[in-house]
Amino acid sequence: MRDSRTLPAHTLGASASSSRRHRRPRGSTLRPSHLLIGIAALAVLTLVSVLTGAAELGWQRVLAELGAQLTGGVSPLSEREAAILWQLRVPRVVLAVLVGAALAVSGAAFQGVFRNPLADPYLLGAASGAGLSVTIVVTAIPQVTLGSTGLAQVAAFLGALGGVGLTWLIGRSAGPDTATLVLAGVAVSAFLTAAQTFVQQLRVESLQRIYMWLLGRLSTSGWYEVLTVLPGLFLATVVLCACGRLLDLLGTGDEEAAALGIRPGRVRALILVAASLATASAVSVAGLIGFVGLVVPHLVRLALGGSYRVIVPVSLLFGGAFLVGADMLARTVMAPAELPIGVITAFTGAPFFALLLHTSRRR
Repeated sequence: MRDSRTLPAHTLGASASSSRRHRRPRGSTLRPSHLLIGIAALAVLTLVSVLTGAAELGWQRVLAELGAQLTGGVSPLSEREAAILWQLRVPRVVLAVLVGAALAVSGAAFQGVFRNPLADPYLLGAASGAGLSVTIVVTAIPQVTLGSTGLAQVAAFLGALGGVGLTWLIGRSAGPDTATLVLAGVAVSAFLTAAQTFVQQLRVESLQRIYMWLLGRLSTSGWYEVLTVLPGLFLATVVLCACGRLLDLLGTGDEEAAALGIRPGRVRALILVAASLATASAVSVAGLIGFVGLVVPHLVRLALGGSYRVIVPVSLLFGGAFLVGADMLARTVMAPAELPIGVITAFTGAPFFALLLHTSRRR
C-alpha cells in the first residue's frame, strides 16, 4: 500500500483540489439558534421603536395599549393617541422591517450571484432607474406628491425594474459572464443618472423634493404602504431562501455547478429577478436607502460563515432589525425634526464597513 510520499505530484494536486472543491463552507447548516438570535434582535428593536416617537404617548401607556389589544382590555390612550400609534407609528415600524429585510436579502443574493461581497442591490441599475422615473414624474406633474403612495411609487417601482432589465439586455448581448453584466450595470447606471440630472435642470424648483426622496424616507399614511411592499417581498423571499443551496453551488463555478446538474444561466436569472423584485418593492415605498444590502450580508457572512443557506434567511432578519434601528435614530436624533433615513444608514454603515474591510484584510 503506497502512502502519500510515493504518489505522483499531479495525483496529490488533484486530490487536494478535489478536497477543496467538495469541502462544505463553514456554517453551511442553518441552526435554530441563528434564527432565534435574529428574531430576538428584531423583536427588541421593533418594540423599542414602537415605544419611541415624536408624539409623547408615554412608554408605559403604549405597553398598556399593546397589552389591551392582546387581551381585550380597556385602552389607556385617547382616540387621537391610538390613531397616532396604530395608523402612523406601528405601520412605519413594520414598513422599516419589510424594507430592511428586502434590501438585505437582495444584497445577499447579489453577492452570491456575482461572488463578490461588495455587490449591493443597486448594482444593476435599480437605483438610477427609479431615480430617473421619479424625477420625470415630478418635473412633468408638479402637483404629484412624493409620499409613498400614488404615481411616484408606481414610477419608482417600474423604473427600478426597467433599469435592471436594460442592464440585463445589454449584458447578455455582450456575453454570458457576470463580469460583463456588472460592466453593463455601471454603464446603464451612469447613463440613467446623467438623464436624471438633465431632467432635473428643466425644473430646478423640484430639486429639493427629488433630493429628499433620493436620500430615503419612511413615511406612511396607514397600512397601504405595508400592503404594497409585502407581496413582492414575500415572493422574492420564498424564492431566494429556496435558492440558498443553488447560490452555494454557483460559488464553486459554472463548470462545477453544471456537472452537478445545475443550469447556471437559468439559476442566475431566477435569483436576479427575485432580488430585483425585492429591491424595486423597497425603493418604491422608501426611496434610495444605501448600505443595508451591503453591510448586513457581509456581517452575517463574517459571523456565521459563507453558506448562503445561512446568509440569506439570517440577513432577512438582521436587515429588518438594522433599518428599524436606523429609522428610530432618524426620528429621535433631531426631534421634532426628522433626518432622512439614508443619512443614518450612511453614517453608521460606511465607517463600519470600512472597518470590516480593514480587519478582513489584516486577517
